[in-house]
Amino acid sequence: MEEKRKRPWSFHKERPDLEAEDATPTLAYFFKLLWRKAGKLLTLNLMMVVRVLPLVAALLIYFFGATTPTVGNPAYTALMGTYLASGSPAATALLPLYNLPLNMPTLTPWRLVIIIILVAFTVITWGWQQVGATYNLRSLVRGDSCFLWSDYFYAIRRNLKQALIFGLIDVLVTVVLVADIVFLLPLAGQFGIGLMYGFIIALAIIYFVMRFYIYPMMITFDLSIKKLFKNALIFTMLGIKRNIVALIGVVLIIVLNFFSIIWGLSIGLSVTLILPFFYLTALIGFIGTYMAYPVIQRYMIDPYTAAKPADDSDDADATPQADG
Repeated sequence: MEEKRKRPWSFHKERPDLEAEDATPTLAYFFKLLWRKAGKLLTLNLMMVVRVLPLVAALLIYFFGATTPTVGNPAYTALMGTYLASGSPAATALLPLYNLPLNMPTLTPWRLVIIIILVAFTVITWGWQQVGATYNLRSLVRGDSCFLWSDYFYAIRRNLKQALIFGLIDVLVTVVLVADIVFLLPLAGQFGIGLMYGFIIALAIIYFVMRFYIYPMMITFDLSIKKLFKNALIFTMLGIKRNIVALIGVVLIIVLNFFSIIWGLSIGLSVTLILPFFYLTALIGFIGTYMAYPVIQRYMIDPYTAAKPADDSDDADATPQADG
């Protein structure tokens, strides 16, 4: 099993007189641990938000740069053609309704290059940043000592190649699923496409849950990407109760943040638009890790620990990494 990494000297000392705390991963203990680790989670969130800041910057460059005027409704062109060809009274009456001005963003070469660099930075570093954050989140969930910056880069160095490869896969799968959900939404009313749309939604939810298992396994065991996917899919089924509770929690947090932003903007309180950047990413990651790690420990770590005294040979599907 993964050995504990050597830590720098700390003010915290052993207290043998203290009663052992019940650390059973229940919902009540989740809120206790969340309150206890809130400070480090806020700091970790500032490190994790680096993943999305380049994308936010790219969107701002695209939407708030130079624009070119155009019409907002494509039907305007057909109406204008009808009006010019026949002078139709109906076309004449409808033209003012469809001639709504619209300023479309214009991509100059330099703006396009900057946007490509920002997006490429996010894509290339996605897996590395997720691995570093997951290592810290795992320490917080387990109650280990956690040194955010050193642990963050330690995890990246140790999983440099695999995190890069899986990060690219992760981005590709996420983009494909999101694109399918967005583009099929207008057609979801049709029976056949509606069934396909429901299947894609279910697939997206399953993959979202699998991600919470994949990254902790990556930093804990020496597994191939194929086995990471296989084990994550199995754990998604085995830990279905914990997964459902975690999904409900994530959905509630996102919905509450969405409505708080709408409410804040409606009264001119723009700070609600900025607040999620200080806690949301780390909070969702903490929920996912708290949900996934006990399942991994039950089915992978505990059996290995119990079998180690009798047989020190490595499991073919779960070779542990030495830490430190």
